[in-house]
Amino acid sequence: MTLLLCLISHAVYAKSKPVAEMKSAPGAEIRKPTLKCSKHEKRKTVMSRERIHGPIWVSIDETTDVEGRYIANAVIGKLDSDADVDSKPFLLNCEVLEKCNHSTISRFFDASMHILWPSGVLNEKVLLFLSDAAPNMVKAGQSIQVFYPKIIHVTCIAHALHRVAETVRSLFSDVDSLISSVKKVFLKAPSRIKMLKDLYPDLCLPPEPILTRWGTWLEAAQYYYENYNKIKNVLSHLEDEAVAINTAKSLFEKPNLRNDLAFISDNCVFLAQAITQLESQNVRLTENVSNVKKVIEKVEGIPGSKGDLIRSKLVEVLSKNKGWETICQISDIISGTEVTSEHRVPFTTNEITSFSKAPITSVDVERSFSRYKSILRPDRRHFTFQHLKFHVAANNFEE
Repeated sequence: MTLLLCLISHAVYAKSKPVAEMKSAPGAEIRKPTLKCSKHEKRKTVMSRERIHGPIWVSIDETTDVEGRYIANAVIGKLDSDADVDSKPFLLNCEVLEKCNHSTISRFFDASMHILWPSGVLNEKVLLFLSDAAPNMVKAGQSIQVFYPKIIHVTCIAHALHRVAETVRSLFSDVDSLISSVKKVFLKAPSRIKMLKDLYPDLCLPPEPILTRWGTWLEAAQYYYENYNKIKNVLSHLEDEAVAINTAKSLFEKPNLRNDLAFISDNCVFLAQAITQLESQNVRLTENVSNVKKVIEKVEGIPGSKGDLIRSKLVEVLSKNKGWETICQISDIISGTEVTSEHRVPFTTNEITSFSKAPITSVDVERSFSRYKSILRPDRRHFTFQHLKFHVAANNFEE
C-alpha cells in the first residue's frame, strides 16, 4: 500500500540519518526521529484484515493549502458492531487535485479504493460515504453510487447543525456585533486584561469564536448572557476612546440586547452542545441519531418568528441530505424500533448490524487537515508534496 510504503521509507531514512546531523546544541541529548514500529506493524495488520473482510466507510474532503494547491484527503474506517481501538479511522490517501469538482473527487475516491484493494476493488464492501454538503461533493456522491451499488452518501450532520447555528447568528446582529467588538477590546491589550482580572479575578477572558469552528459563536453568546453585568462594568472602567470600546458600550445600552442573549441561551445553545457530542468518536449510531432527533424536537419548540426561520433552515439542510433517511432506518432496525418508512434499506442483516458504530459526521477527515496544516508551517514551505505526504501519513498513524 502506497502510504505504508511511504512510512517504511520514512522510518528507514530516520534510522540511516547521521547522528552528527541530529545535534541541536552542544551537550544536547541525541535522539533519532524514528516511527513507532509496533504501532506501524499494528496498522499494517489492521489494514490487511480490512482488505479481506470489510465493510468500510469512507470520508473525503478537500481544502486549499497555503501554496494554493487543492488537497484532497480520504479517511476510512471499518464498519463493525464490535468496533474497538484496532478499527480506529485512519488516513488512506492524500493527493493534489488539478481542479476541485465532482469529477476529480470521484476519481480520487476510486483511486483511494485501489490503494486499499490493489488486486481488485471490493465495490460492495464500501457501504458509507461521508462528506460535507458542498455541491461538488453531492454530485460526486451521485457519480460514486454508480460504481459502488450499496454505498449511501450522508453529508455531515454536525455541519448541518452548524449551518442552523449560522442562521441564528444572522438573526441577532446586535449580539454578533457585541461579540466581535468585545473580542477586539481585549485582543493584545494587556492593560485592559489586567483591568478585567483586577475587577473579577475568577472571570475568564471573553471567548474568541472562530466561524469555521462549529458552535463557538453560540458558546460565546452564552458567556455574555452569564456575565452580562460583569463585562458591562469592565467596559465602563475603560476610558480609552478606541472604536471597539465605544461600539461595545453603545451596544450594552440597547434595551433588547439582554433579551436577545436570553433567547439564544434558552432556545439555541443546545445546538453547540449537540455538535460537540456528534464530534466524539466510537459512539453508537443509535445514540447519535437519537441526539439529532432530540435536536429536531427542541428546534420545533423554539417560539416566535425567529423560531420559524430556524426550523425552516433545519428542515432544508436535512431534506437535502439524501442518506439521512436511510441512516435513521438503520438506527431504528438496530434499536428494535418499528420502521414505518416504505423505503427499503438496501443491506443484508449482517451489513445493517455493522453500522452499529458508523459515524454520521466528517470530523475525522477535518482533523486530518488540521494535522496537514500544522506540518506545513512557514519554515517548512520548501517541502515537496511527496515528502509532505509522507509526514502527513506518519502523523495520522499516531493515536
